[in-house]
Amino acid sequence: MADVAIAPEAVRDTIAAALGAKALNVDVALGEVVLTVSPGDYHAAALILRDAPGCQFEQMIDLCGLDFSAYGDGRWEGPRFAAVLQLLSVSLNQRVRLRVFCADDEFPVLPTVTDVWNGANWYEREAFDLYGIMFEGHDDLRRILTDYGFIGHPFRKDFPLSGHVEMRYDAERQRVVYEPVSIEPRELTPRVIREENYGGLH
Repeated sequence: MADVAIAPEAVRDTIAAALGAKALNVDVALGEVVLTVSPGDYHAAALILRDAPGCQFEQMIDLCGLDFSAYGDGRWEGPRFAAVLQLLSVSLNQRVRLRVFCADDEFPVLPTVTDVWNGANWYEREAFDLYGIMFEGHDDLRRILTDYGFIGHPFRKDFPLSGHVEMRYDAERQRVVYEPVSIEPRELTPRVIREENYGGLH
């Protein structure tokens, strides 16, 4: 195992050489290597990153979904949904962030990488549950954090803060019931009240 982490610029160059045209972009940002691939090359790129000499990213530390629809105060013009993976090479003591955007905003789909890194299983289920990203080839893609009858994907930027339904225990029926949300929208602008000599000021 390497004693010292390899310089990010060296990792960037090694990854760029290993992936070739499969890498849309390989950069160093804030001391970290950030790699972007297309959905069509995502699975093949994952295999290369795991197996290629000089890469050897044996561990997937994290996978999360992202919704870019409100990114940059709405100035974002690229695809809406993405998956971002944090990869670690224990043997070479190096890391990379792998990002892949879904081709279709209306029905976001990516291939699964559970056959590359087993740990992706529950992370992909979480991205499906919270963002609605489908992972083609996943053998058990179902909700993992929300309730059984939950409607929608709560981390999408257009999901209402109050949700669609609320649940409560009904003593008469002796069970939990779901009902439309009863929260009234409210004005969040604070009222400023000026009083003469407020706080001892003159």
